[in-house]
Amino acid sequence: MFGIGFQEVLIILVVALIFFGPKRLPDLAKSLGKGIAEFRKASEEVRKGIEDAVKEESVAETTKPPEDLSSHGKAPGSGPAPGEPAPSTGAPATAEDAAPGAATRETRATPPEQG
Repeated sequence: MFGIGFQEVLIILVVALIFFGPKRLPDLAKSLGKGIAEFRKASEEVRKGIEDAVKEESVAETTKPPEDLSSHGKAPGSGPAPGEPAPSTGAPATAEDAAPGAATRETRATPPEQG
């Protein structure tokens, strides 16, 4: 029961009988029984509510379609997928691809004039 033995329960009943008397003891036991039954009913409703919420949440997660990760890009440093063209950065890859007459980073330094 609650970690108490038969002797302890018997002592509690004898004390209750002496304290409340034989006329009020049945009414007291009846109201105690109703209180315990209401407590069990309320705790069962709470438990069912929690289980239903968990079940609804798990059903919602399992029916959700998988997230499309292709729109999120690739990891840094990873190359294009097989059959996928290389990403364009907007800048020409070589100096030959640049527009004619455009300045490039490679400029030759001229030696200072001696004079």
